[in-house]
Amino acid sequence: MKKIGILYGPEKGSVGKVANIIAKELGEDKAELVLVKDSGGQIIDRFDRIIFGISTLGRTNWDSEHEDDDWDGFFTHLKEAHWEGKQVAIYGLGDQINYPDHFVDAMGWLNEKLKKFNVKVVGFCEDEGYQYNDSEALENGKFVGLPLDEDNEAEKTLGRVQAWLKMLHEAYGF
Repeated sequence: MKKIGILYGPEKGSVGKVANIIAKELGEDKAELVLVKDSGGQIIDRFDRIIFGISTLGRTNWDSEHEDDDWDGFFTHLKEAHWEGKQVAIYGLGDQINYPDHFVDAMGWLNEKLKKFNVKVVGFCEDEGYQYNDSEALENGKFVGLPLDEDNEAEKTLGRVQAWLKMLHEAYGF
């Protein structure tokens, strides 16, 4: 059985912390951590199941003066990947208090990029238990992945990750 690829960025901070939590919960023999900044589209071919980890940093993501980040480079390589038969889940970091109008928007942006390649994204989550005004990560009333807020609700992260991974395992074989 192939390992589950956990592709994430940025490396440091909450996204990396959660990537390591997910890898530990899945079992290190079942998961492989990969930084998107060090990857091209060919990395996708190594995995049948992929978990992407992305953050909505706030202003830097929608300010035209921001420098490229790890994901900007990776997005240019998505067309190189062979997506057929892949299952993809997304987790995203955001801040409900300081950016309530853009909570985990980056999950939505990633989902939209993946739709162009007919990628099957799984692991949608209800929006209950979150306090926000708006999010580009909502589709049909659900988040397109697991939203996490390490800035304001770090104590809920492990439980949310465990429940999400259980759902992914039972419904999709992750």
